[in-house]
Amino acid sequence: MVQIKDLEGIDLEYCRANTNKRLVNYLIDLVAFYVIMFFLGFLLEIAFPGAIPYNDINPVLDRVVSLLLYAVIMFTIEAAFQGKSLGKLITGTRAINVHGAPPTFIQLLTRNFVRAVPFNALSAFGQPCVPWHDRWSDTYVIDEKLLALQQRKDVFFKELREEKTAVTSDDENS
Repeated sequence: MVQIKDLEGIDLEYCRANTNKRLVNYLIDLVAFYVIMFFLGFLLEIAFPGAIPYNDINPVLDRVVSLLLYAVIMFTIEAAFQGKSLGKLITGTRAINVHGAPPTFIQLLTRNFVRAVPFNALSAFGQPCVPWHDRWSDTYVIDEKLLALQQRKDVFFKELREEKTAVTSDDENS
């Protein structure tokens, strides 16, 4: 797990997760959501037989309730795991705020309830990938490998300069 510590000099725009990773995150999280909902429905049906109406479901109400439940479940998961969901865990990404810190409670709440806005998913297409739920909550989804590269760049260039200096001084001594 990448620790987000000193972010001075880090280009968070460079660290943004690309559209493909964001799409994979969404698909994994959506499958996980349906598995959770199936499990909860199964438990509800065992506890209260006949509690779930199968024939009398209004499609609009079903969609609205599903979007709200998705927002609640994703909020709970991201709040519990500091900006990570199952999809983000698998793809090596994380949600952070614009300052590089873990999102606040309000940012996570906003981020996940904006997901219930119609066509939010379509707002994620494009380069760079900045869907409404990121824009309106002042959050980014970053690729943790790119962040690690950014955090190591100063050390890398310092080591490279020292190596070059050592090689140059060896050539002069020969």
